[in-house]
Amino acid sequence: MKLLSAPGKLFWVFLALSLAGSPQAQATLGEGADSIARDAKALSAAKTVYSSHAVYKVQTLSSDATEVREYLTPSGVVFAVTWNGLVHPDLSALLGSYAQEYRAAKEQLPRRHGRKSTRVQSGQVVVETWGHMRNLQGRAYLPALIPEGVDTNEIH
Repeated sequence: MKLLSAPGKLFWVFLALSLAGSPQAQATLGEGADSIARDAKALSAAKTVYSSHAVYKVQTLSSDATEVREYLTPSGVVFAVTWNGLVHPDLSALLGSYAQEYRAAKEQLPRRHGRKSTRVQSGQVVVETWGHMRNLQGRAYLPALIPEGVDTNEIH
């Protein structure tokens, strides 16, 4: 059995400590704007940016490890969430009541070794993930809740 060198050990210790101490935001799809305050607290967001577009609003929450963007309908319902950072967020919390549907749809996909990206579409939710180490990205959205006139390419 080969032991890791001192620099190798330090890398894994640093990685474990940085991930363990990095709270993640989990906006819940289909919930109201009140979930955003919970997300900012869960993320310990150092920076929060609001922006308005013609038919939706975006709130960006940033921490040292992750940036999460929450897309809201004019009535204040989260219709999409995107992220990028060191880790993917907990999809169970992110998808809320849609998590089981997502898991069932994902189990139906054939395994493809070496894939860097995935797209899972069920009856109500679409989840896409991609990226590489230290730059993991993804998005989840509810097609039925996307405001009229909004292209899914705007959700990034």
